[in-house]
Amino acid sequence: MGTIRFTSIGPMTTDEKIFFQALGLRIAGLRKDLELTQQQLAELLGVSQQMVASYEVGRRRVPISLLPTLARVLATSMEGLIGEDSRRSGKRGPASKLQQQLDQVSQLPRAQQKFVSQMLDTVLQQASR
Repeated sequence: MGTIRFTSIGPMTTDEKIFFQALGLRIAGLRKDLELTQQQLAELLGVSQQMVASYEVGRRRVPISLLPTLARVLATSMEGLIGEDSRRSGKRGPASKLQQQLDQVSQLPRAQQKFVSQMLDTVLQQASR
């Protein structure tokens, strides 16, 4: 009977690279929105600064076990962190243009999101008069 050995997973597939690069961009953006350094985030996660840097550029896979802590520390949902929009779950077909725009706005830095929100508030207030 052979011995079971746990080794690291092999090279990333193209789809994995795309996913982890997008995840890394979201992590970096959320971290910067919170004005955290990579070192500060690393300390909160219990990993090295180099590991955070590797996650942010998509060079390393973020362990599934780290996602809940990462979402909490970055003040987002798990869905928001991994790029899934829970509002569309269960719906079929392509997203509406408005939904696509909202998805794009959700990827902007918080200051720009606030600006867009204020603009929408103004338009909606004028429309309700």
